[in-house]
Amino acid sequence: MNRRDFLKTSSLGLASMALWPEALSPNSFPGCILGIQLYSVRDDMQKDPAATLQQLARIGYRYVEHAGYANRKFYGYTAQDFKNLLHQLGLHMPSGHVVLKPTDWDEARKDFTDNWKYTLEDAAAVGQQFVISPWMDESLRTDYDRFMHFLDIMNRCGELCHTYHLQFGYHNHDFEFNTTLQGKRMYDLILQHTDPKLVVQQIDIGNMYGAGGRAQQILKEYPGRFLLMHVKDEIRSSKQGEMGEGYESCILGKGVIPVHQIVDEGRTIGGTRYFIVEQESYQGQTPLSCAAADYAVMKQWGY
Repeated sequence: MNRRDFLKTSSLGLASMALWPEALSPNSFPGCILGIQLYSVRDDMQKDPAATLQQLARIGYRYVEHAGYANRKFYGYTAQDFKNLLHQLGLHMPSGHVVLKPTDWDEARKDFTDNWKYTLEDAAAVGQQFVISPWMDESLRTDYDRFMHFLDIMNRCGELCHTYHLQFGYHNHDFEFNTTLQGKRMYDLILQHTDPKLVVQQIDIGNMYGAGGRAQQILKEYPGRFLLMHVKDEIRSSKQGEMGEGYESCILGKGVIPVHQIVDEGRTIGGTRYFIVEQESYQGQTPLSCAAADYAVMKQWGY
């Protein structure tokens, strides 16, 4: 299952750096954190989460980002049990993906549903700092008023997250770059109508590519807005590709995206401190071997 379908079918879908002393770890760039999105090894995580996390730790990763929360569990573990597992392996999970849906807001009560509050409660319990919504419901993409109302809900979610000592964020795919509402690109509307203090942005430099988005241009247009980044490279695919535009992700440095320059510009002008590797296609290699290769490239670049 590709990332788009995974999010479609899922029923659940600038806090201070001082909160994370590990951020001052032995990287070439102090304050930068290198992690991996566990969707990169999704099949392995489904089969044996503990063994997969152990292998990622052996590769050298110290930070992970989940994409596996459902029914108040992370990959089948309660929040406390998963936190304990991560601790045993020397891993931290500052961020995770779960979709904020229109139905998570109760318009009659002008409040978020209990289920969404449980999501935040579990995120805090597992040790997250960021709750990232990686999807925008398709019903919002053709109605300007509904879309703008949902951006207000996202800001309100940011306020609610602060009560749990969390930060809310948004992660792009491709549609934000090839969809316009009232003549404005959807991604511009998101950046212009969400409060940076309430909604951080996690820029995915690969998802946007086939839709015409170029990360270097976005970083320059909105400096300082991208605390988190999904680090991804893309190659032409004979298949439809992950975003349906003829591209699929590959080992960093092997594709068409100038990844090294982008991560450096993210660090210097984008405000990026969390660099999270994600690879969804593997060109005949195993996901874990790709994760190891991506890690080696990022370390070679100084991250």
